[in-house]
Amino acid sequence: MSAVLQAKERKNLRRSELKKIRETGNIPAIVYGAKVESKPVFVSSADFTKAIKAVGRNGVISLDVDGNKQDVILSDYQEDMIKREIIHVDFLAVDKSSKITVDVKLALVGDAIGVKDGGVLQQPLHQISVTTTPDNIPPQIEVDISNLQVGETLYVRDIPTMGMTINHEESEVVASILPPKVEEEINAGEQQEGGHPDNEEGRETEPVGKE
Repeated sequence: MSAVLQAKERKNLRRSELKKIRETGNIPAIVYGAKVESKPVFVSSADFTKAIKAVGRNGVISLDVDGNKQDVILSDYQEDMIKREIIHVDFLAVDKSSKITVDVKLALVGDAIGVKDGGVLQQPLHQISVTTTPDNIPPQIEVDISNLQVGETLYVRDIPTMGMTINHEESEVVASILPPKVEEEINAGEQQEGGHPDNEEGRETEPVGKE
């Protein structure tokens, strides 16, 4: 079920207007899509947060722009890294019956046996591109690594598809458990068995005898 988010069209596109919008607790945004004309809007920051919590990062939102509703998903956003606030949002207009391609977070779940045995977990792939209908996009895709042992690897072909098309090579590595590193112990100053201490030039010192 879609969450409804109220929005208002932005007719004044000056930079000074953006500042006013943000100072009043709103977020400037843009709505775009293949079959719609791009439209600058703004939404309440509080209402936006509630909507995302309700449907998830990739969920469908019913965006009500001055009384006209359009199904959208959150395509992208910009964040103020100092204030940790969202300062701009991109909404992608979608048709629930048409497939789209999006990136979905890939989450590893479970405690791998190999890690418990001292192995090191590697995850080179943190998100994947999928193609599916908007209402079938999950907030994230979870891969269970509980049974993964030292020396074993999970590949894209091991990811549950859940009715989606995964746009990656099946042989691409998702996660692996590397063997624990073997550290060599070096005892400084230890003499080689049967040898003599080296002189300053690196040559063995000849024993001194009487002529």
